[in-house]
Amino acid sequence: MEKEPDAVGATAGGIGETVGDVVELTYRLEAADHTSALEARLRVSRLGLLFRWVPVVVGCVAVAQIALYIAGVKEHVSLSASIMMLFLSVVLPLSPRLAGRRIAQYSARQGVLRATVTETGVTLASDTTNLTITWQAQPRYRETPRLFVLISGDGNATGFTPLPKHGLPDRADVDRLRALLDRHLTRC
Repeated sequence: MEKEPDAVGATAGGIGETVGDVVELTYRLEAADHTSALEARLRVSRLGLLFRWVPVVVGCVAVAQIALYIAGVKEHVSLSASIMMLFLSVVLPLSPRLAGRRIAQYSARQGVLRATVTETGVTLASDTTNLTITWQAQPRYRETPRLFVLISGDGNATGFTPLPKHGLPDRADVDRLRALLDRHLTRC
């Protein structure tokens, strides 16, 4: 799919202004937003493959070893290692949720965030920070029921930016934002 070129340019005497659609969001990131963004990131990163399959494999091995231990084959089975593997198989899938809560504690200090999405990229502003992200820096995005997540192009999805739908003034803006992202980014 070929992308249209970015519509950048000067308007009547303005520097740094853009021509085209502009969508503005105002929000406070919640723990559920961070969790959703981390889960979306894991869906497209190489690390996500490990997060999906390692708990299943480790959990099955742990259950098999515990069953052998209970059946009396104790000389080749370490009960403590089996219990630790079982614990890891439960905790690893919970890590995005746990990390989301921790990140939310930090981001609460940022206060209210304002995002402006234009034909040239995304500008984020808070009481303490200003940041501009070009479409080239995060050329992909994933939509979840809660938010849009802009994602960097590397295999590990190192950079990501959540844009929560609850930060939009009304439902029509969700469609406008989706259309703007579709013009400049690749869905993943």
